[in-house]
Amino acid sequence: MSDFHYTIRNYQPSDFNKFVQLNVEAEKLEPAGSPVSEQLIAEHLGRPNYSPGQDLFLIEIDGSTVGYLDMAPELTIGRVILYCWIHPEHHRKGLATKLLGYALKRARELAVKVVRVKITKDNTAAKKLLSKLGFKYVHRFLELRLDLSSFCALDTTLLALECRHLMPGEEEKLTGLQNRCFAGTWGFNPNTVEEITYRLNQSGCSPQSVVLTCQQDNVIGYCWTELAGQEEEDDRRTGRISMMGTDPDYRGKGVGKRVIMAGLKYLKDRNARVAELTVDSENRPARALYRSLGFKVKTTSLWYEKMID
Repeated sequence: MSDFHYTIRNYQPSDFNKFVQLNVEAEKLEPAGSPVSEQLIAEHLGRPNYSPGQDLFLIEIDGSTVGYLDMAPELTIGRVILYCWIHPEHHRKGLATKLLGYALKRARELAVKVVRVKITKDNTAAKKLLSKLGFKYVHRFLELRLDLSSFCALDTTLLALECRHLMPGEEEKLTGLQNRCFAGTWGFNPNTVEEITYRLNQSGCSPQSVVLTCQQDNVIGYCWTELAGQEEEDDRRTGRISMMGTDPDYRGKGVGKRVIMAGLKYLKDRNARVAELTVDSENRPARALYRSLGFKVKTTSLWYEKMID
């Protein structure tokens, strides 16, 4: 599995510290706004339906780890998502092409039909490489940001009584609502109760961080928030709306606005200075809602895919 002095191999438990350091280096050299810590990496490696020993590949040279390719299998819909990073000093060595070869072999073992990867809009080198390797552009998402210092819940009646937090034991209810909200949308992989429960127990998440909108006993909308950084770090704390949805039977009635305002208030009350989220560029109602609340486009991400023979 070697090419000259490079080695590509599967991840092993003893690689943990090196893998953490590699992610720290990646965020330092090419900031993506993603927090990195030993705990977060451990949670990532331990998530359900994922095997780091089979789905994570490392590049080594002279004992140093200089790149990786991480695969996220989504077997329910026959798809694998790829995440790849190679240290800039080791670009143009053909390593990305070789990593893809290992990924495609693993994808065939999993019997999936498509492999997808996300890149930033201005990553010209990645566009050229992906096109060369047989990937095609298929979709576009917008990364939005809101300065919470200027946010205020103008109509407090939207936040009263009808909104509450998720309670322990309601993981199945949240899973069902989320899957109904996003059924048929581009790229959505239906979640399981096991996956939702695991995510709720990760750093920056808890049942309290999920705001629900209810009509009598029916939960009709939700806003899943996350926090990065420590509460005392007011100048650095970032909030995120990781997912928000409205039951299809209640759309067009202001439910989405009600629940996202409650979610933003929750983040602001916990000293988040900004809130970020991702939206499908073709989802006009959602884009209009976020624009009305003051969200601005931060970056654009592009999805490329390759069908598996």
